Order: sequence, then structure tokens, then C-alpha cells
Amino acid sequence: MEFFQALIQKRRSIAWIWLLLLVFLLNGKPTISASNYLVGLGSYDITGPAADVNMMGYANSDQTASGIHFRLRARSFIVAEPQGNRVVFVNLDACMASQLVTIKVLERLKARYGDLYTEKNVAISGIHTHAGPGGYLQYVVYIVTSLGFVRQSFDVIVDGIEQSIIRAHENLHPGSVFVNKGDILDAGVNRSPSSYLNNPPSERAKYKYDVDKEMTLLKFVDDQWGPVGSFNWFATHGTSMSRTNELISGDNKGTAARLMEDWFNQKSVTQNPRRVSNIVQVSETNHHELLELASSFQSTSGQPVTKYLSISRRVRSSLRSAERPQFVSAFCQSNCGDVSPNTLGAFCTDTGMPCDFNHSTCGGKNELCYGRGPGYPDEFESTRIIGERQYKKAAELFNSATEKLTGKIDFRHSYLDFSQLEVKITGNQTVKTCPAAMGFAFAAGTTDGPGAFDFTQGDTTGNPFWKLVRNVLKTPSKEQKDCQQPKPILLDTGEMKVPYDWAPSILPVQILKIGQMVILSVPGGRGVRGAVFCGLESNRKPHRICEFTTMAGRRLRDAVSAVFKGKVHVVIAGLTNTYSQYITTIEEYNMQRYEGASTLFGPHTLSAYIQEFTKLATAIVSGTTVQAGPPPPDLLSKQISLLPPVVVDSTPLGVKFGDVSTDIPRNSTFKKGDTLTVVFWSACPRNDLMTEGTFALVELLQGKDTWVPVYDDDDICLRFKWSRPSKLNAQSHATVEWRVPQSTLPGVYRVSHFGASKNLFGSISHFRGSSTAFVVK
Repeated sequence: MEFFQALIQKRRSIAWIWLLLLVFLLNGKPTISASNYLVGLGSYDITGPAADVNMMGYANSDQTASGIHFRLRARSFIVAEPQGNRVVFVNLDACMASQLVTIKVLERLKARYGDLYTEKNVAISGIHTHAGPGGYLQYVVYIVTSLGFVRQSFDVIVDGIEQSIIRAHENLHPGSVFVNKGDILDAGVNRSPSSYLNNPPSERAKYKYDVDKEMTLLKFVDDQWGPVGSFNWFATHGTSMSRTNELISGDNKGTAARLMEDWFNQKSVTQNPRRVSNIVQVSETNHHELLELASSFQSTSGQPVTKYLSISRRVRSSLRSAERPQFVSAFCQSNCGDVSPNTLGAFCTDTGMPCDFNHSTCGGKNELCYGRGPGYPDEFESTRIIGERQYKKAAELFNSATEKLTGKIDFRHSYLDFSQLEVKITGNQTVKTCPAAMGFAFAAGTTDGPGAFDFTQGDTTGNPFWKLVRNVLKTPSKEQKDCQQPKPILLDTGEMKVPYDWAPSILPVQILKIGQMVILSVPGGRGVRGAVFCGLESNRKPHRICEFTTMAGRRLRDAVSAVFKGKVHVVIAGLTNTYSQYITTIEEYNMQRYEGASTLFGPHTLSAYIQEFTKLATAIVSGTTVQAGPPPPDLLSKQISLLPPVVVDSTPLGVKFGDVSTDIPRNSTFKKGDTLTVVFWSACPRNDLMTEGTFALVELLQGKDTWVPVYDDDDICLRFKWSRPSKLNAQSHATVEWRVPQSTLPGVYRVSHFGASKNLFGSISHFRGSSTAFVVK
């Protein structure tokens, strides 16, 4: 008996030991078992050439980059199961994703990580800004106005995506993801309401608005560091900046991202100070003493510097960041096809009256019909306002997010030939998609950027003269005309192959699933305006993205939600992985406004997408695989570039690069809200993109002789502008404009410029110059 009692007591002791060990593990330091996933975020500069390169979006041949509003970035998140699947989502401050960019990024990831990151679990999406350098897509129709392929634009995007993913991978730690939703009522309006009204009344009755107002946000929380970022999806066009703007800009979504990241960093300043203006201590010195101190700092002559000084002096430089991961906030694009940020509506520039409702014309002409943003007539103010509205809602959702994502991570991906895809529609009827083609209304543009000549939206017949012009390039076959009906074909891009493919036919479809969050990666979101010959002659733009209109996006989301039994949050990530212009409902297609004319693959395009995304969703639910499909072509070796290189930079005799041309007057004082300007002798910004650096800097004097960076060319309040007397002139100027923010500390400041010059032998030399010091009170 004593033996059995001892045995029982021993087993009880062992049980208590295991119980105490379990309690210790559950209450100790955070471990992988304490978290749903591994989470990591990363960000990297993708600002392209700020000179000479045509902007991507409006296809305005006169709209070439001439400076920076604020910098562009690639922002990435990775969510992984500790011992299982993982997904990567990259958001680009670019017009759209590029098939060629995606191909080359995936090649680099394979070389670095093997099969960890592939086309199956990596999604690359664009915000659809129309203020970024073009020339990085591989199909002819998208690079006409950029004078062909621009290797510098392409390389900086590929490099930036790779680096942002590397940073996210290196930041992977145990953590959690939360989801939240909320409405923004004043950040988008329907720019094609007559098309929307052609959808069935019973369907429209299910929705309160004719555009989607909902923002869906993911909040990423690191077990050790706390919140490390957020990504959200909301539908509104990146067209707050107009077709005449020449400063590189992330438009309203890039603005929102900059505001959100700065908000978090300022909020967390005691833990991880990022903005120097929040930590620099300025003594309470009277104005006279500040002026006296400023007077001892005159403008400096241009000085040679190292390439890396610009990087180290950047306000948000990673060289000065704390050990904790960088906070990353991305504002992603969704089904924005018919959604404009110009919320005041469209008006005629000659009369001030509203444009024609059905055709968006003024006296029968589309050239005079423009949408107005909330800051009209100041496009920079409109950009700030729409960006701020998105940022404020995102911050609210970020602070109140409580629903935690749980469950498996999964994904499905397939390539499809959309030029001849069989689609089953009502009953047992089978139809086909068509080779890509653009309609006449494509050249009419939209109220965000109208076209030229006599093109109008809603054209279902075409014009005999322009048909003759079209036939010089390619006469569409009768089969193609019948397939695309009622679209009159202006450009038969899907069948144009000289000097190489004009438009894509092989497109990717992809679903990423993180617990109850489902991301539909669609190769489009909004289109480019103007036919090829219009892009050259009427300053319109030919480009593609798969841009779902509001109702088309709703139908796709509903179809996928039905497969998952409605227990998921479904978002559409537009302009992802490649670009293929618009997707409308068949009712909207029949109206042949801009969006319908830009739906490349014919009237059944949406049905094809719904069919194929339903297959992917069903495969995830059933745990089955899908066919990989035919891979898209890699056309890098066929690319043609006609953009002249930088030959040489020069300055007048006796002047150095970086010398001040127009200075701040001595003993100047500025108050908050004022704008000041400094002009420097400079060189072409294409010589060095200053990646992760800056061309322009505002510095605050700390103590008697230490200058601390407080604002740079990644701040919305500072604008870097570059100019030269003529295209063939080797001399140039850099103008730095600073609008003194209300949050600026009183003190002594100066403006500096970084640049790089090229000599006749092709050598690059970096330089810096600074203005006379001044006082802000």
C-alpha cells in the first residue's frame, strides 16, 4: 500500500511540475506560440528621375518631371505562419504595377530566398498616382509619351521593391494583425454617373452611394515593439494633381501615408523620435538676439561632398532611427475605376457651368470639362485635403481596431490568357473575351483629365476620319469588331505586335488570405487616357491598369464572399502585379464612356474575372490546387529607349555647383504660414536620384554652430523644383520653396541643396550649397 501511495504522490509531483512549466511559458516573454503570426514591414525610396522623364498617367507629352513635391516609396508587409505559409503585399507610390517589374522582382527574390517568395504569394500594387516618372512598363502603348523604356525609372522601382521586402523580412517577429472598417464620405465622387445609372435599379437600390465609401484597414502589432504599421484599402483616384503638374508626387494617397507615418512617429516621440523638430531644444531668446545670431551665417559657396551626405542628413534617415522597426503606413488602391477625388464636381472652364451629364462635354467639346478638387483652384491644396481625409479616418480605425485576424494563411495564383478566355454566363451559355482593344471614348479622357480633338465619352459609332488613322496602324478584323460590340475600336492593341506587343494578353489573378482577411489582387484599377496618336499630339495618355468600377468591384467582392460563406473581409487591391486598364459591368460597358471604352477584353471581361476569382476562392476553401497557366512574356531585351542621356552639366564662369543664385535677404524674418524661396546653381537630377536621401533641406541652428535637419524633400511643406533655360542648355537651377508650417519652432534656419554634376568625361561629382540664415518667429 505504501508503495502505491508513493507512486501516486510521485505522479502528482510530476503533474504539478508540468503545470507550473506551462504557466511559466504562458506568462513569460512573448514567444511565437503567444502570437497568431510573424509580422514584418519595410519601406524604401522609389523616387525616379526628377527631370526630363514624362509622367505616367495622363499621357501628356508636355508633362515631364521637373522636381519633387514629396518622395515616392515602396511599402511592404509580410505575414507568416511560424511554420507554414506566408504572404507579401507591396504598395507602390506609382501609377500602377508593371508586369516586367514584377517578373524582375520575383527573379531577385528567388535568387535571395529560394522558393520562399514567388508569384503565388507576392502581390505588388500601385496607388495610381499620375505624378510619377513613366517608362517602366514593357508594352508599347504605355511608354509612347515617355519616349520608350526608361531604365532609370525601372531600376529604382525594382530596387526599391526588393529592398522594402528585404526590410520586411528582416523585421519578421511574433505579432498580430487587426482589421477595422469605416466610411469616408467626402474623398470621392462618381465621375461617370450616367454609366452607373445604367446598372439595374434593383442592384443600385442595395447601396446608399454610387461609389464605395468604406475603408478597410489592417493594423500590425509586434509583440515586442507594439504597433509597427498599417495598410488600408480605399477607392479614389490618384488625380488630385492635374495633368499640368511637373513635380513628382504620391498624390492624395502618398500624402495620406506621409501624414500617417509622421503622426505615429510624433505620437511616439518619447520612445522613438523621428522628427527632429520635436526634440531639438530652442532656448527662449528674443528676436533681436536671433537676428544677430543669424547674421553670422552667410550663404556658403558650393562645396564638394560625398554621395552619402545627402542620405545622412535626411530627416527620416534610417541612420538616425532607433533600433525598433520603422513604422510603415500604406494607403492602397481599390476599385477606383469611376471614382474621382475632385469632389466639387466637373465644370466647364469657359462658362463655369456644370459639364454635360451624359458626355462630360462643354458645348460638345470634352477639352473644357474639368473636375474640381476641394482646394480648387489649388491642386496642391486639393491633394492635401483628400490625403488628410484618408489619413484621419485611417488613424481613427488604427486606434480603435480590436478584431484580430486568426486562422490559416493561404493563397492561390494563376496566369490566364484574357484574349480568348471562355466564360460561362447565364444558364449554359458560353461566351469569350476578346483580344485587347480601346474604344473611341478612351481618347476622350475623363473629367480628371480630358482628351482632345472631337472625341467624346459615350461614342458607340466612331468617326470616319479617325478610323482611317487607326487603319494605318492596324485594321481590326470583323471578328474583333463583333466581339467588342458595342465598342467602336480606335486602337486594336491586342493584335498589334510591331516592334513588340502593344498590350498584355496574359494576366495574373491572385488571392491572398490571412485568417478572415481576403485580398483580391487584380491587374487593374483605372486607365490611361488618350490614344497613342492622341498621346503624341493632344497630350493625352495611353496606359492600363485593371481598374474596376464601383459596381464591378461590388459584384466581384460579393461573388468571392459567397464562396467563403460571408465570414471574411474581402478587399480589392487594384493595379496589382501588372496593368490592363478598366473593368466595367456589362451595363456600363454598353454606355461606352471612358471606363467602358477602356475595358480592353470586351463586354464579358467582368464575368471572366468573377469566374476565375471564384475558382481561386473555391480552391482555397477546398484545399485544392489551380493550374499555373501560361507565363507572361519578358520583353526587357526588346525595349526601345529614345530619351537622350545627360551629356554634361555646367555653370557660368566663376560660379560653382551649389552656389546660391537667389538668396534670402540678410536679416530676414519669416512667420508661420509664409513662403520663402532660394535658388541654387545646380545640375540635372538624373545624375543621382538621391535614393533614400534628399535634394533639399531646411536646417535649424542648435546652439551656436550645429545645424540639425528638420524638413527635406519628403515633406509636403517643401518643394524642390529644377529648371534650365532650354533642353539643350547645360546650365540649370534648383529652386527650393518652403512653406513654413504652423508647427515650426522659433529659431534660426537655413536652406541647403544637394546635387550631382556630370562632366564631359562622364564622371559624377556631388555638391552642396546653403543659403543665408534667417529667423522664423
